[in-house]
Amino acid sequence: MNKNYIFTSESVTEGHPDKICDQIADAIVDAALAQDPYSNMAVECTIKDDFVLIYGECNTKAELDYETIALNEIKRIGYTEEYHVHTVVNQQSPEIHNAVNRDEVCAGDQGIMFGYACDENDEYMPLTIYYAHLLARQLTKVRRAHPDLLKPDGKTQVSVEYENDEIKRIDTIVVSTQHSKDITQEEIKELIMNEVIKPCIDEKYLDENTKYLINPSGSFVVGGSWGDSGTTGRKIVCDTYGGRGRIGGGCFSSKDPTKVDRSAAYYSRYVAKNIVANGLARRCEVEVAYAIGKAQPVSLCVDTFGTGKFDDEKLLEIVKKNFNFEVGNIISELDLRKPVYHKTSCYGHFGDPQFTWEKVKKLEF
Repeated sequence: MNKNYIFTSESVTEGHPDKICDQIADAIVDAALAQDPYSNMAVECTIKDDFVLIYGECNTKAELDYETIALNEIKRIGYTEEYHVHTVVNQQSPEIHNAVNRDEVCAGDQGIMFGYACDENDEYMPLTIYYAHLLARQLTKVRRAHPDLLKPDGKTQVSVEYENDEIKRIDTIVVSTQHSKDITQEEIKELIMNEVIKPCIDEKYLDENTKYLINPSGSFVVGGSWGDSGTTGRKIVCDTYGGRGRIGGGCFSSKDPTKVDRSAAYYSRYVAKNIVANGLARRCEVEVAYAIGKAQPVSLCVDTFGTGKFDDEKLLEIVKKNFNFEVGNIISELDLRKPVYHKTSCYGHFGDPQFTWEKVKKLEF
């Protein structure tokens, strides 16, 4: 059946309160892995107004100054207010530590993870989240070029119209940006249209009916933790596929690679992307599930939504022939014990070719 519909995805900038927390959490993970590659980390963050709470569990030889890491991140993002950090970080449960660190690396928890890819652009990402992230990155770039006018908090949203399940046009673009009280809404609209939207969006997707909503709520002077609270892991749809593919039960930021919520989600994306990049399907979703303390997954599923070159059972055989979902192999094959996670903590964990889980290899089938 042909499908006509409009699908929407959103992204947020690095100054969004939830993303502040993701970036602090992953800065902590990277600091630990830089000193001790075998660190087990699950240290999260919550922020409201000038109060920052760092909390969780870890098992690491690294010496970590949590307060300095958090304050440096907030300053780097662009907030100049004075913040106060409270830290409650305990030793990881020895039961969890012993379940994970055996002769072979085992899953740090049970759970389900999904990976997704499609052929809508060169990043093999849904066009909605691709453009939402592009706009959010550009908004941050423009904000840093105009710090007297725009401030760190912001959100973007892109709605794409599909006809017969194929991209037809962009229906709506939404950009909301925190700003100085000294700039008018008319000036903001002109700045965002000329320096954020036009440089990012391919004109072939735009027409006379495309709607542009720039700061639709009006004034947005109070932002960041002063306008809302933030917590690690609350933007997992932004972090993944903008709602286009399903998501698992756990977030990514704050977790070392023994946590399959993160590493197996990365590997599932790696597999799905390679299925599409090798011409075996136009869309692909991979689901994997683990039990705590076990190295091998308890289930593996491939769904190509009727777009596969072969049926999904045959594609599952190809996946098993070319990929190894054992936890230790995932960490080794994707080289995940390095401090690479802060780079993932804003504008999505997928699509950027610098990440090992985004590489394409030739599959045997």
